[in-house]
Amino acid sequence: MIQELNGLSRFPLLVLVFSFVAMWISAQIGAFFRKRQPIREEGMRQDFDFIVTAILTLLGLIIGFTFAMATSRYDLRKNYEEAEANAIGTEFVRADLLPTANTTRVKSLLRDYLDQRILFYQARNENDLRQINNRTAQKQTELWSAVYSPASAQPTPILALVVSGMNDVLNSQGYTQAAWWNRIPIAAWSLMIAIAVCSNLMVGYDRRSAKSNGVLLVLPLILAIAFFLIADIDSPRSGIIRVLPQNLISLSQSLSGQ
Repeated sequence: MIQELNGLSRFPLLVLVFSFVAMWISAQIGAFFRKRQPIREEGMRQDFDFIVTAILTLLGLIIGFTFAMATSRYDLRKNYEEAEANAIGTEFVRADLLPTANTTRVKSLLRDYLDQRILFYQARNENDLRQINNRTAQKQTELWSAVYSPASAQPTPILALVVSGMNDVLNSQGYTQAAWWNRIPIAAWSLMIAIAVCSNLMVGYDRRSAKSNGVLLVLPLILAIAFFLIADIDSPRSGIIRVLPQNLISLSQSLSGQ
């Protein structure tokens, strides 16, 4: 069940449909039990209303907390994209400190590497992403070799600066990858869904008359939209809200004439 939920959270539209159906069924189940065993005493009614209010309040807090987790991860991915562009741009300038032959090679490799980083952000297919990661790893090896050879042959503070800049380029890719792997924990999804189901059961059981069937659609719809938004922000590749490589593309355009 945990694995299925983990896979489902990667597809926001499925989350929207699945959560709406699940919440609506929960509300209908609550309404069914209300018909079988209605609340008759006024004291029980007051206690029940208090419980429903408390559960809905807790649900709102959990949704807000989970939404904050999703947005913080989205902001982190955006910040690392900017940091990666800055690292590549800085190393491109520092490449002029290398011997002439090495400078040309490093700049050429950095352009190719930059193209792969842009494709990483734009990829939506797992097979394409696997190929991009393989090419990126190959370019990283070539880049490190291109700066390590002259630095080891003639170790100077200036060449050490170039090596340090290349280290920043390679590290920034690792930070970016870690941020894209960092998703909302399945335990948080499970807790939020469990509380949402209980809330709809209670709201359905709290239905006052048969004419209020339409009211039972409101909470499931609102929750489905909230879950969809959370899943969308938390899904870097399959969501509507995505991190665009604006800084990397801008850097690529600026380097194309150099």
